[in-house]
Amino acid sequence: MKRLFPLVALAMLAGCVSFGSEPPPFLMALNADEQIAGGSDRSAAMGQAITIRRPEVPQKLITNRLPVQTGETTIAYLTDALWVDTPNELLRALFGEVVAARTGRIVLDPATYSADPGTVINGQLHEFGLDARSNETVIVYDATISDANGVRTRRFEQRERVFSQDPQSVAQALNRAANRMAVEFSDWITG
Repeated sequence: MKRLFPLVALAMLAGCVSFGSEPPPFLMALNADEQIAGGSDRSAAMGQAITIRRPEVPQKLITNRLPVQTGETTIAYLTDALWVDTPNELLRALFGEVVAARTGRIVLDPATYSADPGTVINGQLHEFGLDARSNETVIVYDATISDANGVRTRRFEQRERVFSQDPQSVAQALNRAANRMAVEFSDWITG
């Protein structure tokens, strides 16, 4: 009986006490301004699809938290600002949706394509957050296209002014900047 008491007490305690922090009031996401219409069929010949791989990121972006550049060499994270996924996956998904909607091409998720990825786009997401010094959101992404014509690269950068450094305002500004970048990215792919 003495052995059972600690187990029963631990089970009762686990149901009453939270060992984690309070969840944020909401999670942030990116939403594509241009989306594929529901029920639309698309097909592509071999080699005609586009595969956008998840961008590589620095350590500060391997999280669902929102980084804030507070000085030349200092970074903090915005309080109560959590993405539903990591920034590189959110940006990859947004790019895929916008490219498919604008070009009519099939955009494959690297996790689901099989033998023919078509044109492959790799990249590095260097910045995806808030610069507190200028009150701007900043996205910096380097893209590399590898296809039958060789390799091309381009740096994309978007900034959006914020008037309040709260999670909702910053997320909305990043969403606007990401959508502008996605349009520019889409035009570059097809150009």
